[in-house]
Formats: sequence, C-alpha cells, structure tokens
Amino acid sequence: MSTPFPFTAVVGQDDLRLALLLNAVSPAVGGVLVRGEKGTAKSTAVRALSVLMPEVDVVSGCRFSCDPDAPDPACPDGPHDGGPYLSRPARTVELPVGASEDRLVGALDIERALAEGVKAFEPGLLADAHRGILYVDEVNLLHDHLVDLLLDAAAMGASYVEREGVSVRHAARFLLVGTMNPEEGELRPQLLDRFGLTVEVAASREPDQRVEVVRRRLAYDDDPDGFAARWADEESAVRARIAAARRLLPSVRLGDPALRQIAATCAAFEVDGMRADIVMARTATALAAWAGRTEVLPEDVRQAALLALPHRRRRNPFDAPGLDEDKLDETLEEFGGSDDDPDPDTEPDPDPDGPGGGGQPPQDGPEGDAPSGDVPAQGEPSQDGRAPAAQGAGEQSPVRAAEPFRTKVLSVPGLGEGAAGRRSRARTEHGRTTGSRRPRGTLTKLHLAATVQAAAPHQRARGRSGPGLVVRRDDLRQATREGREGNLVLFVVDASGSMAARQRMGAVKGAVLSLLLDAYQRRDKVGLVTFRGSAAEVALPPTSSVDAAAARLESLPTGGRTPLAAGLLRAHEVLRVERLRDAARRPLVVVVTDGRATGGPEPVALAGRAARLFAAEQLACVVVDCEAGPVRLGLAGRLADELGGTAVTLDELRADSLAGLVRDVQGTSRRVA
Repeated sequence: MSTPFPFTAVVGQDDLRLALLLNAVSPAVGGVLVRGEKGTAKSTAVRALSVLMPEVDVVSGCRFSCDPDAPDPACPDGPHDGGPYLSRPARTVELPVGASEDRLVGALDIERALAEGVKAFEPGLLADAHRGILYVDEVNLLHDHLVDLLLDAAAMGASYVEREGVSVRHAARFLLVGTMNPEEGELRPQLLDRFGLTVEVAASREPDQRVEVVRRRLAYDDDPDGFAARWADEESAVRARIAAARRLLPSVRLGDPALRQIAATCAAFEVDGMRADIVMARTATALAAWAGRTEVLPEDVRQAALLALPHRRRRNPFDAPGLDEDKLDETLEEFGGSDDDPDPDTEPDPDPDGPGGGGQPPQDGPEGDAPSGDVPAQGEPSQDGRAPAAQGAGEQSPVRAAEPFRTKVLSVPGLGEGAAGRRSRARTEHGRTTGSRRPRGTLTKLHLAATVQAAAPHQRARGRSGPGLVVRRDDLRQATREGREGNLVLFVVDASGSMAARQRMGAVKGAVLSLLLDAYQRRDKVGLVTFRGSAAEVALPPTSSVDAAAARLESLPTGGRTPLAAGLLRAHEVLRVERLRDAARRPLVVVVTDGRATGGPEPVALAGRAARLFAAEQLACVVVDCEAGPVRLGLAGRLADELGGTAVTLDELRADSLAGLVRDVQGTSRRVA
C-alpha cells in the first residue's frame, strides 16, 4: 500500500481541512462535498484523512464490520453473541463513477437462490464502507441509479439487496465525502442535501504559496516515506486532538441562545426543511469540541453557517453558491445573546495557539505553510481564460433574460442506448421490463418467467427428483428494460441584428434559459453555438455544466447580419466531433431564430443546403420560431422543413400553452422507428 500524502502537509485550503476534521470529530455532521477546479488537492486531502481517523472495533470474521458492543441483529454473517473482536483502522472506500449496481450494494447468486434456496451474498462497497468513509470522486458524474442507492443507504443507515423475492439487508452507516468540478455539471438536489457541509476550493493566486505546493509535492514524489516521516509529529498531534475532541463532544453544551441563532439564520436564508438546522447544531458542537471548549460560542455558529448553508440556499442550478456574510452577521447580532447562567467550568483558553484557540486546523508544520490564497478579484479573466467579448460596430450590449418557465418535453425519436437520463426513450439497465435475452457476461437483472420457461422442458432429462427446479447457466435470461437517456442538446442561437430588439431578445434568452433548466433536470449535456455579423462561434463546447451555458447566454451580445448558414455548419461540425467522443449519446439540435438569412452571396440558398445536411443524417431538430410582429413570413417553419424537424413558437414552447401536448422532435413526414 502506497504512503498517502500527509494531511497536515496540505498547503492552505483551511475550509477544506476544517470540514474534514469536524466530520472526523463528529461523523453525525453528515459528510463533506468539496467543490472546486481541478488540481486543488481535493482528493489528496480526503485520502489523507483516513490516516487520522481513530481505529474501530469490529467482530472478528464479520464482513460487515459489526460493532462488538452493538452488533447488527440482521447481519448476514450473524448472529454475533459476544465473540472475539479486533481493532483496525477505519476504511476509506472509493466508489468509481462507472461502478455497477452490484459492485455498490453487493451481488446475490440468483442461480443458487433459485435452485437451492441459499442466500449466497457477496458484499459490495456499502458494506466495506460501514463505520468508515465512502469517497466519491467526481460525484456529480455518478449515474442516477447509483445516486438513488446512495440516497436510500444514507437515509436508512442500511443497504437492501432484493432480487426476485430474495432479500438481504445489512447496516451501512458511513461518512460520505464527495469531490466535484462544477464545470462538469451540478449535483442532484436530493443528493446535495445529504452532504452535511460543503466547501469551495480554488488554487492560490499567491506565488509564494504556489511555490510551497510544488516544493512539497516534488519532495513527496521523490521519497513518500521520508516525506511522511518529516510530518509524523504533526500527524500524531492532529490524531490526538481528534481523539480528545471526540471524548469531549458529549460534554459540549448547546445553549438556547446558540439554538436561536441557528434557527434564525436558517430562516433568514430561506433554506428548505429542517436538516440545515440540525447540521448547523452538530457542526457548531463539533467546532466547540475541536477548540477544546464545552460551550458553543457565536463564532462557532457563524462558522457552522458558512459550512452548512451555501449549498442549501440555491433555488436553481444557475444560482451562485455562497452566503451573504453581511446578512449572516446582522442575523447573528440580532438574535445574539448569552445564557444568564453560563457553564462555570468553561474558562477562556489563555493560549490562542493551543487546542482551545479556535476552530481552524493547524497551520504551521516543519516547512511552514504560506498564508491562504486570495480569491480572484471581480473583473479578472474567468477560470477558462475567456475574456468578455468586446463590442464591435453595430453591436448592442447584452440583454437580461426574461423569467424562465416550464417547457414542453422535447425528445429524440426512436430508441437509444446512451447515458442514463430523463429525456428520450432508451434501452437501459433500469426501467420497465420489455423482454428477455441471454446474458452477455454477468447476469444483472433476472427475467424469472423466461428463466423458468427455458429450464422447464429439461427437468426430466436432468433427473429432477425434489421440489427444487434444476437450473443451469444456459437457462438464465437477462431482462431487457426500457428507460430514459440523457441527450446532447445543442443550442444554435441567432444573435444578429434582426433579433436585437431588447424586449424580444430578453424573451429569447428566457426561452433558452428555460430549456437549459429542463436539460439540467433531465441530465443532458449541452452546447451553445451563436451566429451574428459574418461568422458563427462555439460559445460553449458540449458539457454537463448547464450553468456555464447560462453564463455564456447572459453575456451574449447582439447585432450585425444573420449568417444562418455559418451557424448551421458550425453546429454540424460540433456534432461530428462529439459523435467521435460519445457515439452513444444522441443529439437534439435546438435552433433559436426568426429564420432570416442575410450576408454574403446567396445566403438563403446556402442556409438551405446546410439545413439539408441535418435532414440527410436524420438528426432530431426543432426550430424555436422567434419571428414577431403582425406580418409573419414563416421563414422559421421553412427552415424546420429543410432540417427535417419541427417548429414551435415561443408561446407554444410553454408547457401550459394551449398546445400543451408533449411534442416529440420529429416532423410529421419523418418518423423513425
């Protein structure tokens, strides 16, 4: 086993280290979600935490890590009646994004269950993580069916495996830690709420701190054991402090003034439900224990709010995470106060650097950490290096989007086999059963009726003599299922002068924003191509981050001629490249335009030829007709015919419009089976 990078050697990232340490002190806090750009020591810090976790006592020979003092009465390896036990380090179990359901919850031997009635169960990652850490890197990319299983286990503290009437249950209580890069898409709200705390991390902009990061990393890569040995004293000190805080935790007093501040803060920031209040209370208590105090102070409540509330106050995926600290301070001051009879045993720690000197983790080590990195100032270039586009001749300033609305369901016709999602019909591992087939590889979903039907004619030849069915491998049948897939929704947006009326462009942006919200809910990838003036550009390559698309849309300038052909050709090229990267994900092209084509020689004919490329490849297309005014030319409808798709007006796009039927993106003259 390789030597992990020492936790205390991580440079900066104070909030990340503190959130992890608080969960080590009190696992009831509920885990940590770490959001940040790539290369910011997210995974390094999480893996380093496991070395600091206290050891756990487990029943000897139990594959489910039962506590000898309180064994699980339903443990598949039980019952445990005071048998021998051993102490071992708490495990950190990593859940790969592409893991199968059987790998997560465990596998049941269906063949033995049918033929012998035996519950032969192989534990999965949830069993391995019981009483330890379950770490999910890139948790926002986890498939929906795995997310559902995680939600169930986190809510019930147990994992259930049920196959054709055979059921196995075991305890599964773990510290859930996830890391993610927001550029690759957001997390489902249900799973987001299951994380007790969240922290935002970013690379330092301080040269001295960046130098220290590189110096330590190179030293670790050259000699991991030697580097870890130089930090052994600091690691031991933090490990001892965690153990001391755990012992102190039951004695920490959470007074009524602190509870009032917690409740008032959650109400002021309009967080949903009561989980935030409970998490804040547990976090504030853990902060006090970590600081060596038995009384929760206002600064503990403030720090708890900064860690527990930012991800709970977002109303839609385009809201920026974070907390208004001025509002937080005002709320805490308004509802502040102290108990009339404070704990007489509580005294201020005279040493600000001692174990009671505050809630922050140790900052100094043998090589000395540099100060925390600064946050980039407003107006600096974005993380992807894109600068705001300069306004050219005839160009108008960006227009704000109108209020988003619920849209109709736009889907790709036919039956796909793409990534799991919620938009178009597809053959999936989860969904309604539509038939059966012979399994290719490991059997995952048994079709019981088809299996019995395949085995029944051979019972006499196989010498069946008892009540059990003689089942062989060749008899097993895999259930084929139909569910929903996520698609690539490519927006092709006309930003020319003909669309530049402010009220009109605001409505157009509002419609696209509504479709982006729908894409977020249906787990799609999105891309954005815009055209105006004399050319088209890829404003956003295909990505899972719909909030990045919303940001590009918000800053989209307008003006100039309408190079419709250039926009369609650029979109066609984007689809060609994306097909090489992800051939199974089917595209849905949404062209937002009034259908006009100007600029260059024969612009209308060129646009028609470009549109027919989409029709020839039978790509699913819809044209959102933005034409306005009493006289309408119907150009968007003609464009939809040439694309082989259909056209909808802005009004028809609303789910509550008069034409409120679900609309598949397919022309009446072209239906794909």
